[in-house]
Amino acid sequence: MSTGLDLDGDGRLGTPRDAQGYGPFAGAGGMAVLSRHALAPEGDFVDHGGLLWADLPGALLPTSPAPPFTKPMRAVQRLSSQGHWQLPALLPGGRRLTLLTWHATPPVFDGPADRNGRRNHDEAAFWSRLLDGALGHPPPAPPYVLLGDANIDPHDGAGRKGAIRALLADPRLVDTRPRAVPGRCLPPEGPANAPHLGDPCLDTADWADGEEGPGNLRTDYVLLSADLRHLASGLAWPPADAPAGREGPPRHAIVWADIALGGDAARRAGQAAASSAPR
Repeated sequence: MSTGLDLDGDGRLGTPRDAQGYGPFAGAGGMAVLSRHALAPEGDFVDHGGLLWADLPGALLPTSPAPPFTKPMRAVQRLSSQGHWQLPALLPGGRRLTLLTWHATPPVFDGPADRNGRRNHDEAAFWSRLLDGALGHPPPAPPYVLLGDANIDPHDGAGRKGAIRALLADPRLVDTRPRAVPGRCLPPEGPANAPHLGDPCLDTADWADGEEGPGNLRTDYVLLSADLRHLASGLAWPPADAPAGREGPPRHAIVWADIALGGDAARRAGQAAASSAPR
């Protein structure tokens, strides 16, 4: 979506870096939610994508003069590079499970101003502010699942780690810590992975391992409201001999979790044990 401004300071308008989120046209790099359960009516869906970055409490707005983050830019630039959605799924028995989902900008490709790094941090910090009730409307009622591509690892790679670490440590949330099965963890090969501190079996993104690459990182998350029961979780990587698509093999694993709501725990535990067994 165009901003109509020269956000990157290259003297041109309408380039991919001048959009609300990087992309050559409206809808490029968008996200979608697919659900086997019915989703709540449109009136119950909350799209937080219109929140201005400058209106987030405690926002780490760019301060560098090159390029400057001007007053007209602050009046237009949204926080969400793709979206922050609050979407209730309708479950049997009249219950609801709210999906809180987002896809953040990578914290790189921006130069000394660290505009993407700051925005990436704040896209994760948004959820803490929402749960705190600091955004002008009530926080989501449990049960809910916070899931998405944060594009930030809590230990390794580039970026400002504070916001994602705060979410992982928040007592209102349960980190499901999906991990690859033995033999399918990403090997910590190459110079990019040598200094990494995180558990490689938790890495969800298979990035370049050379000197210029970020290496393998944990960037994708499924966090549960504390009232939910975490039964099982994991990462599903394509088989090594799977045919690659036009853009090569997928860079991200499928991150999955089996959960139970309230009294469903005992019944769902058996289902989870069967559904998550390696095949």
